Amino acid sequence: MKNSRQLSQTYLKFVNLVSAIRGLPALDAVEERVLTGLAVAWSKGERVPVLQAMELAPDSSPTTVHRRLKSLREKGLIELREDERDSRIKYVLPTSAAEDYFARLGKCLSTAARG
Repeated sequence: MKNSRQLSQTYLKFVNLVSAIRGLPALDAVEERVLTGLAVAWSKGERVPVLQAMELAPDSSPTTVHRRLKSLREKGLIELREDERDSRIKYVLPTSAAEDYFARLGKCLSTAARG
């Protein structure tokens, strides 16, 4: 089992690897928290309505989070899709660019953990 120092070094290596990746969309802190929260929900097979997504960064106002959802959409990481039965409900879905983003981060994590 790794000790605290080794785990700290693994994390720092991961952060350095991520910062060295070219071509990843630049995300601010709120965008990262929202996208991470969405990823957790998606990994559980959950459908995330926009109103629920707006609660993913509780330290930010709903207006701020809504702007970040718009920004993530403009960056091609999420899409919004209307509910089949109720057009008032829109779900936040990952795009292939989001899958690529997560895959690239996963590769960095895997590399950092091996080293």
